[in-house]
Amino acid sequence: MNGHSHGTNGDGAILSPGARPTSKRFSDIPSAIDIPVQGEDEDQAVEIDLEELMDDPSELCTLLENEGAARTYWMTVALAYAKQKKVDRAIEVLLKGSQAMRGGQKERLSILSCLCWMYLWKSRESPRLPSEEGPLSEAKTKEYWLQLSTSTLNEALRINPSFPPLYLARGVLLLLKASLQPPSKSAAPGAIDHEKADQLRASLKSFEDAVRVSGGRNMMAVLGRARALFSLGKYAEALDGYQEALHKMPDLIDPDPRIGIGCCFWQLGFKEDAKTAWERALEINPDSKIANMLLGLFYLDSSSHVSLNGPEFMQLYRTALTTYTQKAFKEDKEFPLTCATFAGYYLSRKQWKFVESLSHKAIQYTDVNAIASDGWYLLARKEHYNDNYNLAKDYYGRADEARGGIDKGFLPAKFGAAQLAVLNNDHGEAKLRLEKIIQQSKNIEAMTLLGTIYAEEVFASQQSGLKEDKSTEFKKAVGFLETVRNAWKDPKKNLIPDASVLLNLARLYENDQPEKSLLCLQQVEQMEFDQIPESDRPKDADEEIALKDSIREGLPPQLLNNMGCFYYQAEKFDQATIMFQSALNACIKFDKEEDVDGDALVTTISFNLGRSYEASGKLHEAKKMYEGLLGRHDEYTDARTRLAYIAFHQNASDESSKALASLYTQASDDLEVRALYGWYLGKVHGRKRTGNIAEDPEMRHYKHTLQRYEKHDRYALIGMGNLYLMTAREMRRETDQEKQKRSAMYIKAVEFFDKALQLDPKNAYAAQGIAIALVEDKKDYKTALAIFVKVRDTVKDPSVNVNLGHIFAELRQYTKAIEHYEAALAKDRSKDAQIVIMACLGRTWLARGKVEKSFQAFKNCLDYSQKALSLAPDQIHFKFNVAFVQIQLATTILGMTESLRTVAEVEAAAAGLTEAIEALEAIAAHPQTPYPKHDIEQRALMARNTMRKQLENALAAQKDYEERNAEKLQAAKTQREAELKRREDAKKQAEEAERQRKQKIADERQKIAERDRELAEARAEETRVREAAEMTTDEETGEKVKRKKKPRAVGGKRKKKNEDGVTDDEGSGAEPRRKSRKSRASTGESDDERPKKKKKLTRKADQGKYKSSEIVVEDDSDDDTGAAAAAREMDADRDEDEPSAMDVDGGSDEEVATVPIKRKSRRARISDDEDEDEDEAAQPLQDDSASVENGDAADTPMADTPADSDDE
Repeated sequence: MNGHSHGTNGDGAILSPGARPTSKRFSDIPSAIDIPVQGEDEDQAVEIDLEELMDDPSELCTLLENEGAARTYWMTVALAYAKQKKVDRAIEVLLKGSQAMRGGQKERLSILSCLCWMYLWKSRESPRLPSEEGPLSEAKTKEYWLQLSTSTLNEALRINPSFPPLYLARGVLLLLKASLQPPSKSAAPGAIDHEKADQLRASLKSFEDAVRVSGGRNMMAVLGRARALFSLGKYAEALDGYQEALHKMPDLIDPDPRIGIGCCFWQLGFKEDAKTAWERALEINPDSKIANMLLGLFYLDSSSHVSLNGPEFMQLYRTALTTYTQKAFKEDKEFPLTCATFAGYYLSRKQWKFVESLSHKAIQYTDVNAIASDGWYLLARKEHYNDNYNLAKDYYGRADEARGGIDKGFLPAKFGAAQLAVLNNDHGEAKLRLEKIIQQSKNIEAMTLLGTIYAEEVFASQQSGLKEDKSTEFKKAVGFLETVRNAWKDPKKNLIPDASVLLNLARLYENDQPEKSLLCLQQVEQMEFDQIPESDRPKDADEEIALKDSIREGLPPQLLNNMGCFYYQAEKFDQATIMFQSALNACIKFDKEEDVDGDALVTTISFNLGRSYEASGKLHEAKKMYEGLLGRHDEYTDARTRLAYIAFHQNASDESSKALASLYTQASDDLEVRALYGWYLGKVHGRKRTGNIAEDPEMRHYKHTLQRYEKHDRYALIGMGNLYLMTAREMRRETDQEKQKRSAMYIKAVEFFDKALQLDPKNAYAAQGIAIALVEDKKDYKTALAIFVKVRDTVKDPSVNVNLGHIFAELRQYTKAIEHYEAALAKDRSKDAQIVIMACLGRTWLARGKVEKSFQAFKNCLDYSQKALSLAPDQIHFKFNVAFVQIQLATTILGMTESLRTVAEVEAAAAGLTEAIEALEAIAAHPQTPYPKHDIEQRALMARNTMRKQLENALAAQKDYEERNAEKLQAAKTQREAELKRREDAKKQAEEAERQRKQKIADERQKIAERDRELAEARAEETRVREAAEMTTDEETGEKVKRKKKPRAVGGKRKKKNEDGVTDDEGSGAEPRRKSRKSRASTGESDDERPKKKKKLTRKADQGKYKSSEIVVEDDSDDDTGAAAAAREMDADRDEDEPSAMDVDGGSDEEVATVPIKRKSRRARISDDEDEDEDEAAQPLQDDSASVENGDAADTPMADTPADSDDE
């Protein structure tokens, strides 16, 4: 904004640079007053010192009453008391003066008006609420003084409703009433209450009447009007009013319009302009408490938009409090806005005594409901900190009511009441309050607290073990917390991430979405890294890694342990190991700082670290970790269990079996130990199973566990289900009775799996068992597929991928089957599993090859079959698989045409057929053949006698085909190369032609540019010569000046051109002054006698309307003496006494030919050098058209300047 708006200039008065305006309030009150008294001497008077007035004005009032003093004396004395802040004494004087007035009601009018202003003053200084000490009936609150002011004003209005000062008083009274009007609960959020709006509009009308009556000179009324507009929310109009007052009275500082200008700018969103206006107000009046306080609030607001941890925040906060707010407080310790601000500061410092006193001052002495609301809120926070929840709830309610309550109200107060509800375990009320807050404002703090409440309900349900449906609470918790998390990404909001939000999200995600849980924990870790200043971060990568490791060790070990567990579940064992090691290092620091069970924490993390070593294949490190745990806690069964498992896994010997048996004997009641022992029995007795499942040692073990120890042991239930599955799979199914028995066994297995699912609905192993039973018994592939897909997301075991491969193979979706088999092959590196999976891959590729008739599929099948045979060379059925695929390859290659196969492939098929014949003969000689011996021998015989001969014929035919095809290919290749060469040559020729064309165009452009340059130089030279010829020497000064044009003789007639183009005087009969070239030649005149400059007019191909398009060039015959000769002729012309009327240059007829004078068009351009035009027109012009008609170059007058082109 300009200087007018900020108070740097104005029309009303001009301040000197060093002058500072002062307040004009009470400036017309003299220091003393003479009160005339009745007596013999008419000039007798009593002098009253108005600067040292008595505390009790009774004696002074008696004097004024006895002497019948005029109202001006009463008012002067009252205002003198008011000047000294003794408003009560001023009111007493005015009341007595009003009663003592003897001149009628009109004499009382001014006193009543002044008394009204004193009541308004008292209202500003009085408390809002009555004191708790005195009786309520005697309380003199703001409302009490406003009622007195209203009655006094009404009395004055009854005397004279049009008394001008009453307009202003009525406007201020209505403003104060509107500010104290309690907000309505029915008004919409952001809207002004109807009753308050009516009062403000009435106030606005009163101020406008005051402005109208004063002719716009009452600046107090102008400011009042702007204040009313501001309260109505019309900030732009209010800004115009404040600027008008400042423009007309720039030295006004009490009240200061710059304060209002800044407030309008603030509400309009121009905070920097508001700051400038307030700084200008402070520059003019350094003691302005309002300007200091508003600038303090500006810097407090600025500090809320920067990071709390940054240096900028401390600088802004310190400036707000120490530079501005503290100074405002020193100026007036009762100023409500300052009291509320300092109370907030002391609340952060927990200095409760100052919070109490300052908050009460802000509540009692403010005229603004918002400041009173802040005072109640600060008192509520104080009681909240001190655990006085009932009192805090009452104060929160008052703070909310002061701003409207219900749908409007004060958001922090509503949030504080919700916090109290949480502390009182009234979660229902807390959720109701928070949801209302979120509906109104999408507040981040409210969403954080509400999301946390819902999350705690979910956690409590999980810990209780009750099967309650908390899906709704789960969705709400995740929704609110994720909204808060996303809000941190908005740089405009400048929000600080809260670790508790991320930790709650991590707990919510850990069961169903562990990868998201890990991301939340990683973000918590990154928050710690981000707190390091950029200047302190190392630039070297190794140093940065070391720094991160050291910072990580400062994090809570529980956090690091959870991250390690999530890495372990994701099969990222190296990263899990790093996290567990960092967690162990963090335990040392954490144990010193916090009162926690460090030993239990270290034990848990050490065991997890051992498991990560074990999963990574570092069995030696894992054993050392478990042994270390047993060294500190020899009863730690989990560590002993893992050591026994590692020993048996490394070497299934008698010693490891004895160790497992010993562990089982010592801890037979431990379900984990019993589960391990059941697994051990399955490994030992798996190959020795009998047809009677009841006699199976593993089955008896599981049954014993369920009967004696835990009937709901899920591992035992699933183990028994698996045993029933394996038994059913091996049962015969030739007759209907056998099929029924087999189906009953599957049903028994499903019953155990279903029981496990009832105990744990998310047990993936039980679900997988049911899916296997559906496939093997009911052939229900689609239902089983849906189950396996869900299991795959939970169980990372390769068996899930194998089962999916089986289903897709049965559904003839071979591509997906192969993908899942390969995934299982990549996960499971054990030899037995590799053999089975490769056999499955070979079978699937074989089926795919038969369907697609793909030779490559058969080759892949052969490749996997050979790999399976290499891993188990003693398996006779793997040998048969290889031989079968080799025969299939030979059959396929025979069915292919010569164009689809090669000699190498035929030879490979022949070699494979030979190997297959030998393998089949060896298999037929084996005592345990996979198929009947006769069938195998017949297949070998057919391959030897038939297929071998066919392959030999196919190989000969293939060689002949490829030889013939090679010649054709060579010829086609030669022709193709020739065609490509021809195209390349044609392309080069075209490129060369194009290059030459472009070069030609460039050369032509260069020539044209050179010619244009020469023409420009010639034209410039011609202009220079012509200008030199136009200059002459002044007779008086001797300076070179431009020759003036000689006036044409009056009465002369226009000259016409005859048929030969010669100009004649019209009607004179005179001989033409200009002769043709021939005539001049016949008289013996030579070119030497006429050193005139010849010019040629070259025309462009397309000549336009205007002659300015013609280009005049010098003739080659011209020499450099033309300009000098023209100058001599002009000098001679100046000396002649009376030139002829038509002789413009004063030369002879033989020397210069005259030019016909043409009538110029109004649109024509006026030439500054008419002499130049006439001189040029006299030059001979060569006309191409004339030479063609007449056979000779007839002389024609030169065309005039372009100004005459409109005459053609």
